[in-house]
Amino acid sequence: MKVLVATEKPFAKVAIDGIRSEVEAAGHQLALLEKYTEKAQLLDAVKDADALIIRSDKIDAEVLDAAKQLQIVVRAGAGYDNVDLAAATAYKVVVENTPGQNANAVAELVFGLLVFAVRNFYNGKSGTELLGKKLGILAFGNVGRNVARIAKGFGMDVYAFDAYCPKEAIEAAGVHAVDSQDALFETADIVSLHIPATAETKQSINYALVNKLPKGGILVNTARKEVINEPELLKLMAERTDLKYVADIKPDADAEFAQFEGRYFATPKKMGAQTTEANTNAGIAAAKQINAFFADGCTKFQVNK
Repeated sequence: MKVLVATEKPFAKVAIDGIRSEVEAAGHQLALLEKYTEKAQLLDAVKDADALIIRSDKIDAEVLDAAKQLQIVVRAGAGYDNVDLAAATAYKVVVENTPGQNANAVAELVFGLLVFAVRNFYNGKSGTELLGKKLGILAFGNVGRNVARIAKGFGMDVYAFDAYCPKEAIEAAGVHAVDSQDALFETADIVSLHIPATAETKQSINYALVNKLPKGGILVNTARKEVINEPELLKLMAERTDLKYVADIKPDADAEFAQFEGRYFATPKKMGAQTTEANTNAGIAAAKQINAFFADGCTKFQVNK
């Protein structure tokens, strides 16, 4: 079988070496398409691929139509909104992600952003500390759990809400479970977002919700930009000069948010999974999942049906 790694933003060399080792040890062939600049290059490369490993690359119906032999796509990472799941299902292509492999990297970045924010973006003026602050975690999956673990090391008081995670599971991790999103924003000094971009969550972080944060509140977004209602957050930040917003996803309205100097920061590119460790873990996990699929049809991490 031919396994194609198609990455506009390439894996680290150590990750590629690990992927190659896994794929070739299973008797498959590895092909690379890295730093491609045009969709036509991707369309040509997938023509004879049986499996595809991607990162944030867009896989739509046109790509799937060109990939006549394709059986499985694995997105090296947790989010998979860059893959057209309905089209993949129509073309009978299995789509998987690699949950948990980037979780620690994203969680560590949350605190990089937070320390930067509470110290007033290192402008030389007196800031505050995280010790004793109330941290709210919206969604208690792999990343949320790692955020909670690190927060305890800072001496923070940790709260979480997840509509799909039992309160007992949250409390078993030593975290206060609250009953709703509203309660989380009302309780926490800082809210860290870890929700996926779905029909239910897109633009759900809006004026009314964020306005529940107490004075001096901070919103941290290392999830997806689509979950933010940007016009409403802009309106709120104009009205409430005490609020800060930090993200590793540059919003569409970045230029408008930039007016809030000292209260807004976004990394130039999405940085959550940008560590050598996460890069390697996710890539090798993707290769192992493809090997398992071809060996015995394992679809444990399938995200389309």
